[in-house]
Amino acid sequence: MNRNYKVFSLPKQIYIKSTGYSYTHLGRLFLRLFVGIMLLQFGIRQIHAFDAMAQTFPAIFGMSPELSLNIMICIEIICSLFIMIGFLTRLMIIPPFIAMIVAEHYLLSKVVNVAPYLISWEQPGYLPVMFLGIYMFLLLVGPGKISVDYFLSLHLLHSSDHSEDELEEV
Repeated sequence: MNRNYKVFSLPKQIYIKSTGYSYTHLGRLFLRLFVGIMLLQFGIRQIHAFDAMAQTFPAIFGMSPELSLNIMICIEIICSLFIMIGFLTRLMIIPPFIAMIVAEHYLLSKVVNVAPYLISWEQPGYLPVMFLGIYMFLLLVGPGKISVDYFLSLHLLHSSDHSEDELEEV
């Protein structure tokens, strides 16, 4: 009996340790770095192929294609860098969030001439939705404790004689 308990105990302990521990702040850092690098590489590619892309980039909100492309590149590079380091994270998520809504609208209305529910996973309409999901998650949970935002908040709290418990209440 005692031996069976030890055999059962090891898997039980492994299960508890693998499900009970949470690395939420490290997970948020990973997600910020992942989404930042993914969007940053789009901006870098657009800079390298600017002349070719300026000819085919859509004119958004009545702007010229070149201006629309320049704004998109700025959003992709500047906001990605800020999101990756976790500085003004929730604010810096808003421009790419709006850009992904516009991209999804453009893809569904102009490029893909089928009903949205008939789009297969290989078609381009899923990429903006993936970004939207990640951005919505980061908007809701914030950047985490491994971010410039957190350390700046700590500095501001300590300089005004408040405790760190106020960060946990939010």
